[in-house]
Amino acid sequence: MTYRPISGPGGEPPPGPFPVPPSDSGAGRDAEAGAGAVPAAPLPTELAGPARTLFGDRLPLAAAYAELLAGPGVVRGLIGPRETPRIWDRHLLNCAVVAELIPAGSSVVDVGSGAGLPGIVLAIARPDLSIMLVEPLARRAVFLAEVVTALALGDSVTVLRARAEEIPSAWRRTGRSLDRRTASDRQASAPLRSESGSPESSGGSERGLIELSDLPAELSGPADIVTARAVAPLDRLAGWCLPLTAPGGRVLALKGATAEEEVANTAAAVRRLGGAHPVVQQCGTGIVEPSTTVVEIVRERVIGAARESAARSAAGRRSKPRR
Repeated sequence: MTYRPISGPGGEPPPGPFPVPPSDSGAGRDAEAGAGAVPAAPLPTELAGPARTLFGDRLPLAAAYAELLAGPGVVRGLIGPRETPRIWDRHLLNCAVVAELIPAGSSVVDVGSGAGLPGIVLAIARPDLSIMLVEPLARRAVFLAEVVTALALGDSVTVLRARAEEIPSAWRRTGRSLDRRTASDRQASAPLRSESGSPESSGGSERGLIELSDLPAELSGPADIVTARAVAPLDRLAGWCLPLTAPGGRVLALKGATAEEEVANTAAAVRRLGGAHPVVQQCGTGIVEPSTTVVEIVRERVIGAARESAARSAAGRRSKPRR
């Protein structure tokens, strides 16, 4: 495997070399150089069938991402070292099955993307999607931008360093009528392209890391799908995600075994925020074990900014543990 340094904020090098996987457009030299390397996150034999089903001919790209998680991802503290043996079943396959809930050609915003779960996984499994990864922490956002570059995903993926709750007001400052934005408007901005309008020779365009103040107009509008994994309690999450969702679009929150209980406790708050009653879905049944639990919320109503802020604040207060 070949290595190249990619600068962090201010030009400082990241801690350790960042691997760049071989690609179809890039060269057999890299493949030969990495042929004898021992993978840090090999695909377990028993998961090879499900992985082929979910990733198809892009399975080598998923394997390259697994190596980035197990290497630089661990070194930089984005995932714990104990997660390395479970990268495929607990993270990659667990996220990839969510693609069955996303229509073809959808625009997707992944809130609190962290190490790229589920956003990067969805970009690998579904190249038809246009995905924005939203991450407020600089070190994580830099990692995401480097992964997008290394895996040549720049045609369909953008990294935005921002807090989810700050995005709607930034959109409003563009002067666009966000909630009346049509499907054709959204289609016009997807897939994402480089500033020159064409892919780079590496097999994808490098859009880089975007700050909220530099958000281009073509990205200033709600998405068909908003995803989140292990980010916050459901009511608080709805307060962040529903304003980023187009009317009729859906929030897909990856949850655990207590999803039904959480829905029962937060459904009223979700309704006040403009969402339909949350529905618990099981993804990947018959492909992965256990299946992935997803709470699906349709954005039914658009509520005013002031009311939205009040409802979000109330949800946040209810989510805080009592002392």
